[in-house]
Amino acid sequence: MSQARLSPGVVPGRLTQDELAANFVDVAPPLDRHEAQVAADRCYFCHDAPCITACPTSIDIPLFIRQIATDTPDAAAMTIFHANILGGMCARVCPTEQLCEGACVRMEAEGKPVEIGALQRYATDGLMAKATHPFRRAAATGKRIAVVGAGPAGLAAAHRLAAKGHDVVIFEARPKPGGLNEYGIASYKAVDGFAQEEVDWILGIGGIELRHGQALGRDITLEGLRAEYDAVFLGMGLGGVNALRAEGEDRDHVLDAVSFIRDLRQADDLTALPVGRDVVVIGGGMTAIDAGVQARLLGAENVTIVYRRGQDRMGASRHEQDHATASGVRIICDAAPVALHGNGAVAEVEFAYTEDGPDGLVLTDSRFRLRADQVFRAIGQRLDGAPEGLDLIAGKIAVSPEGRTSMDGIWAGGDCAAGGNDLTVTAVAQGRDAAEDIDARLTGRPVEIPG
Repeated sequence: MSQARLSPGVVPGRLTQDELAANFVDVAPPLDRHEAQVAADRCYFCHDAPCITACPTSIDIPLFIRQIATDTPDAAAMTIFHANILGGMCARVCPTEQLCEGACVRMEAEGKPVEIGALQRYATDGLMAKATHPFRRAAATGKRIAVVGAGPAGLAAAHRLAAKGHDVVIFEARPKPGGLNEYGIASYKAVDGFAQEEVDWILGIGGIELRHGQALGRDITLEGLRAEYDAVFLGMGLGGVNALRAEGEDRDHVLDAVSFIRDLRQADDLTALPVGRDVVVIGGGMTAIDAGVQARLLGAENVTIVYRRGQDRMGASRHEQDHATASGVRIICDAAPVALHGNGAVAEVEFAYTEDGPDGLVLTDSRFRLRADQVFRAIGQRLDGAPEGLDLIAGKIAVSPEGRTSMDGIWAGGDCAAGGNDLTVTAVAQGRDAAEDIDARLTGRPVEIPG
């Protein structure tokens, strides 16, 4: 990445269009047919496969890899999609090193797992490129279900319900569907508008109406939905961002990392997106990593991620941490912000080193400062405007394993529900399972969940 033409302050155009295009290429290019065959041949096809157990959607991984090995990738894709209808995006963004690949017996024996994520992308991309949708709707049931939120949980629920013959209306607050996949992940993980292509493909099954600009509590109410629909699924994600609670947090150029990622993903021209020369990201999860790496790719000269606990406690996987450091991002652990200094705009962030004691995390008297003309908060999100009448756990909607809330006829899943963990694959599993439970409640049919 070129570092020419860098200037102080938060400014656009630190790099040329050609430099930005080179920086934001697909971080993990797809396998071709030969590469997929070679990768598939490494699988032991375990009978009691730990990779299946490690997958939140319980995809039959040995089966789909065997189908690739026998040169039937479309069959492999159907094995994936029956368990995870967003298998294409999950192949790109799942922390496979912590999930399926981390559990692979090849990893334990050789330190190099089967490339499950890449093989999943090979299969799903091929089938999604076909002209027709591979799923067909069951006979119409006459039931109507409202889904609030067109993110991974809502889309998974809607597709499963539509496939079972129900009519579904998705209410989405934002201009585009996709939720976290469209607005919240690094651009280099899902290039060429894949998030919207996947949504269009999912809606291709039919029976799903998408309504934009519909926010719960503003444009629609839970009471109104309950009165009009046979069931309601809530999958609206998390709208609020946690505060740093540090002096000077209100200074200019102190922003939410999720907003920065959103603006970058929606930008038509990356040269128009302003970025600082000295960027500090506060947090330790995937959002922090994505914000830090993308700030660097936009042309920031110095990018530092600061996390309050040890590196082994970071929410981002070690693979993602290594990707960040390889991109030129510095990671400092065991430090928390105490003040943001500057005259109007932020100029420095003051940190205190932390220690984990018997009473939890404490700030020490040892301090240091980092120069910063732009600061991103990445310390987690919260549920704003939880519907009245629903029980909450730690600020999220309380749900049963099937996704049932405390209110009859209302289900929830994804990040807005207790148990959601900011992973697309977990949201998909919860949306799918809730849809199965809704169908069982409405029709008496048995649930059909892998695992």
